[in-house]
Amino acid sequence: MSVVDIHPHVISRDARRYPFAPLGGKQSDWSRERPVDAGQMLAAMDEAGIERSVLVQASTCYGHDNKYLADSVAAYPQRFSGVFSVDVLAADAPEQVRYWKRKGLIGLRVFVAGHTTRQDVRLDDPRSFPAWDCALQEGLTVAVQARAAGLPELEAMLQRFPRGKVALDHMARPDVANPDALLALAKYENLYLKLTTHNVHDLPAEFLHRVVNHFGAGRVAWGSNYPAAEGKLNELLAAARAALSGLTDAEREWIFARTAKILYSL
Repeated sequence: MSVVDIHPHVISRDARRYPFAPLGGKQSDWSRERPVDAGQMLAAMDEAGIERSVLVQASTCYGHDNKYLADSVAAYPQRFSGVFSVDVLAADAPEQVRYWKRKGLIGLRVFVAGHTTRQDVRLDDPRSFPAWDCALQEGLTVAVQARAAGLPELEAMLQRFPRGKVALDHMARPDVANPDALLALAKYENLYLKLTTHNVHDLPAEFLHRVVNHFGAGRVAWGSNYPAAEGKLNELLAAARAALSGLTDAEREWIFARTAKILYSL
């Protein structure tokens, strides 16, 4: 079974060429303590048997400077694709979206709910509408970093932008005791879920199976979150496989590869 990882991060060892500029001014601990550069990522992918990775901009290290991400994709286009971030509230956000697309990146990450960022930014802020509109018109997938409390705001955006593919990072870290807010979004057929190591570690397998059954495996894709998630990449993949072992072979094939290839037109 081929495997595509849609949520790893790369950090350069060359801080002079690729200076740190984390959102909120505070660098994430993981990017400082266990960085993995593009070459190391390829080695880890080979060890784990991962065919391709859709690298996600490390906003808690580089902010909206996507240069290392773009350079990594350009250096290894057969193994890497990339999802960039911009300040979606900025007046020039559409211009920035088009710029990074021209650099060969295939998705926009809307990052509003990270550990090092301010928490008073709304996902459905009208100032972000031009960036979303531009990204979707350009054929980019929009990945959203939000928490469970922000799902009503995500629903407002799905209603406003019913076309184009939207991926929800970490499934919004759902509350097992109150899953309805997440499950209710299954009616929006352009919404896909990233089932990541956070979910594998934090949620019981029965809950993961329920989400997959509700959305359909064709709208769920696995992401390692490596190296933000501790452990070797092959171990993170093994843990995800174990958590999803109760699904059918066909469902696992979708989650570990086929959904990703549709989501990002690979």
